[in-house]
Formats: sequence, structure tokens, C-alpha cells
Amino acid sequence: MSLSSLKLHNAMWPGLVGKGDGEGEEPPFSLERMLDLTANAEVNGRKFDGVDCFLFHPHTDPEASDDQLKEIADLIAGRGFDIGSLVAPVWPGTVGDSAMGTDEQQGKFLDAVKVACRIAKVFNDHGARKGGVIRIDSAEFGVEQWKSNPGEGTARIIDTFKKAAAIASDHGERLAVEGEICWAGMHSWKDVLDLLEGVGQPETLGFQADLAHTYLYLMGYNAPEHALLHDGYSDEEFYAAYEKMTDKLRPWTIDFHVAQNDGQVHGAGSHDKTGKHCPADDPNGKLDITRCSSYWLKDFQDREIKHICWDGCMFPNSTLENPATWNTILGAMIDVVAS
Repeated sequence: MSLSSLKLHNAMWPGLVGKGDGEGEEPPFSLERMLDLTANAEVNGRKFDGVDCFLFHPHTDPEASDDQLKEIADLIAGRGFDIGSLVAPVWPGTVGDSAMGTDEQQGKFLDAVKVACRIAKVFNDHGARKGGVIRIDSAEFGVEQWKSNPGEGTARIIDTFKKAAAIASDHGERLAVEGEICWAGMHSWKDVLDLLEGVGQPETLGFQADLAHTYLYLMGYNAPEHALLHDGYSDEEFYAAYEKMTDKLRPWTIDFHVAQNDGQVHGAGSHDKTGKHCPADDPNGKLDITRCSSYWLKDFQDREIKHICWDGCMFPNSTLENPATWNTILGAMIDVVAS
């Protein structure tokens, strides 16, 4: 099957992640504004096909009634979009808590997965959502606690993820764990592979590959012992390392984010000290987006991937408001599926 069959989605959470009313933070974007910015993008007659959504305030009330959720679905469909993958509110301060924590914390994490599955069912039954996964992570920010006893920490996350997978399976959903260096037990390509294999349920729990975040896997940030590249690498060294990483993680990959990374480890707000997304055409970008995407999307149909999504977390608000930002992103995604 050709990559051209893949739908193109935009993520709604760049309007929320790293935003807020704290010092140095910019205000969040409403769901309506993010939808308008997405709908206005167009390249040679091609537009975005859908959006992936964040299941927490201010975009989605996790306790919303069915009728309120249908209103959200209609709002999205009214812009001409399908709903795709959903981000479960698994973090402390939302619905959930650490997957590596106490029984009480684990219970909150699993409650967040139940919330996401319930919302997904409403969207599905309403006809607004026709595919996609539910995204989770360990919700244990930073690696210091995990490093105090890696075996115990990984085993606890595996236990939580197995229970979460059972919930998802009962609802006909699949979970994808995000590969991002800030989440304990998922902070390197090797550690997240250990988690995936430990859960051992690829039909229900897989991997979400993000081009920007997985670049930092190569460099071994937060796990120098697992670095596959070092500064000053050649193109030949880069693609040899990239093939090694993707060969390990691609069989688990069920959700894919197109993104760019300038090599910095940075963030904003509650997401400090993580991977920095940058515009698709950033002159300091480290990635050939089209070529790198092809490594992850090989045999995509075997893993039931039906759409790809852009992720541009922590862009300044002025960048998000610039129409050229979205047209450039859309153009990059069109190049991916045309390759």
C-alpha cells in the first residue's frame, strides 16, 4: 500500500503544552482557534484531513457529558475534520498520576485511561472518529526516581501498562506509549523497548514515534549508555544509527508524529528539559523529514496506521499564529506521503 493512502492530521495540543499563566508562559489557544488555524492551511489544493486531540482542559473536560462531547465532535467535524488519536490525561494534576507510583497513583492512572476510552467511544459512536490510538506515557516526569532502582521502576510501569492495556482492549482501543526522554522508563530507545517487550501485547499496546523526540534517543540524552550517535557524526553514521533504532522500535510503532528538531534539549512550562520541536523548515533542523519518516512508515499498513500527525509543541504563540507555519508543515507532510 502506498504512503499516499495516509491521512494528514494536525495536533491540537501545541496550543496547550508549555502554555499557562505562570512566569515566562504564554496563554493557551482554545480548541476553536487551533481548528481555525488548521482549517486555513492549504498547499496546492491539499488540506489537513483531521486532528488529534488532547483530553483535558481547556480543550476537553474529562467529565463532560455525552451530549457535551458530541458538541465537541460536531465542532471538529464542522471544520471538515475527522478525529484521530487521543491523548489520555494521565499526568499528576489532571486525572491521572505516575504509572510508577503507589497503588493510589496507579489507580488514578488507570482512571485516566478509562476516561479516554469513554470519550473515544462517544466520538466513535457519533461517527466523528474512525481510527487512531490513545496515547499514554509513564507520567513519571524526570528519571532520577527511576534511576534509584531501574528494575523496580520498570516492573511497576509494566504492571500499570498491562492493566491499562486490559482496559483499552475491553473498549476496542489501542494504546501507544510516547517515546520522549522526559518520561521515566521511556527515556531511551532501549528502556522503552524493555517496557514494550515487558508488556508483550503488541496488538493492544504499542509505540508512538515522534521524529523530534526520537532524535534525542539517538544522542543518548538522559541515557548516555544507550547513545547511538555523538556530536560531529557524519551522514553515513547518522543513517546507520537511525536504521538500528527504527528496526528495533518500528515493529511496535502504531502512531507516528512528523516533527523537526534542532538538537536542543529544552522546553517550556511544565515540559522543561525535554526535546525541542522546531518549525519544519528551521535552518538548524537536524532531520531530513521525508527520509527519516520513511524508516518509521515502512510496512505501515501491517500495523494499522491510517494517518500521520504533525507535532509542534512549545512553538511561541507568534509562530502558531503565522499562517505560513501551518502551510509549511502541511507541505512537509505532503512530501512524506508522496515519497
